[in-house]
Amino acid sequence: MSAPAPRPDVPSWRVALYAGLALLAVAGSLHLSLGMNLKACPLCLYQRGFVVAAAGALLVGALSGARGFAPLCALPAAVAALAVGGFHVYLEAAGRLECPKGIVGLGTAPQQAFVAELALALALAIEMLSRRPLATLVALALGLAGAYGAIAAAP
Repeated sequence: MSAPAPRPDVPSWRVALYAGLALLAVAGSLHLSLGMNLKACPLCLYQRGFVVAAAGALLVGALSGARGFAPLCALPAAVAALAVGGFHVYLEAAGRLECPKGIVGLGTAPQQAFVAELALALALAIEMLSRRPLATLVALALGLAGAYGAIAAAP
């Protein structure tokens, strides 16, 4: 008996859900800067850029009908955002950075961003692992490489 073939398509409601989650993270990030007048550090900006890229890939995929590939295309950016976010939270916990409170004072801005990035990256990775396992592992590796470049470049 052979293994079942990968399921290529992702239901449109799930792609919309992932896009909504990414857009919510972008909106929260922009609210910190525009609504609360906080200045973003380089790590915050890298995280925001990666999440915007993931949101863009998901929206374009959802609107173009490429639902089978949209989560996979968004995955490297989501993983990069998560890894940079994890490093950011680590620096804060180690006392090397002092970051402001987040929206409604629930944790700090990096902690809130990390939670959103974790939810997005996990959802995308779980979705794609059963559909395209090898491509998912490549996407994870690309995301980690992107995060390494961003962290190495941060002042």
